[in-house]
Amino acid sequence: MGEFDHRMLTTFLMTVFLFVMVVAGVFIFMVLHARHHRILSGLAGGDKSKHPSSPLYHPQFALKYPNTWLAVRNRDLTAVQSALALDNTKRCSWTEGLAGDGDQKLFVSPPVSGWVLVIGAALPDANDDIDACFRFLMDLSRKLGHVQFFSADTVLNHHAWVQIEHGRVLRAYAWAGKTLWNQGKPTQAETDLNLKCYGYTETPEPASFAASEPISNNSDKVHLLAARWSLDPDEIDESFIDREWGIVGQPSRLF
Repeated sequence: MGEFDHRMLTTFLMTVFLFVMVVAGVFIFMVLHARHHRILSGLAGGDKSKHPSSPLYHPQFALKYPNTWLAVRNRDLTAVQSALALDNTKRCSWTEGLAGDGDQKLFVSPPVSGWVLVIGAALPDANDDIDACFRFLMDLSRKLGHVQFFSADTVLNHHAWVQIEHGRVLRAYAWAGKTLWNQGKPTQAETDLNLKCYGYTETPEPASFAASEPISNNSDKVHLLAARWSLDPDEIDESFIDREWGIVGQPSRLF
């Protein structure tokens, strides 16, 4: 009787083991199948940010999407050029204007829906010197009126967004491991996008994984905020980019 019970127990355990292996195999197959489907979907156009149909996709500057830019409410490209005090200026296409890596130059776009964009490595870096960034934006807004500044580093999750009009800060927030600038009441667009802005002495709990999520959420959504405030440079129509030219030049002084 004992030997029979032993055989039954062995058979039962083997059955359970085989059942678990089959279930695991089915689960692994489903995961791999889903992953394969996502990859194919991305290649078919699901990932717009890296696909040729994306508005700012051009072979010369593919993946060179701006992570720092200005939006100036103005229809006069020459006025923006003059306010920036650019030297050695020349007319150029968007492709040429955005292609320079590391060059201390600025590309001033043609007006797009009442906004002129300014993009380039010569823009001040809020993370390096927030005071210099503040002075630059204040001076520019006194000359041009309404000026917006955006910055998004999705690797370090540093980010900034600013609205200034005629030398008056309407809204400003900048984060680089801590809050560098927080001024004005959060806009409705920030609330709608669930952006988290910390006070100067307030920081996320470093030990909590969940606390880091608002920071990455902020940097990921800077372009969405720009689209609501003014204009997202990634979403400009490709036909406009091909047709209209801007100017590129070098600032006569460092910001």
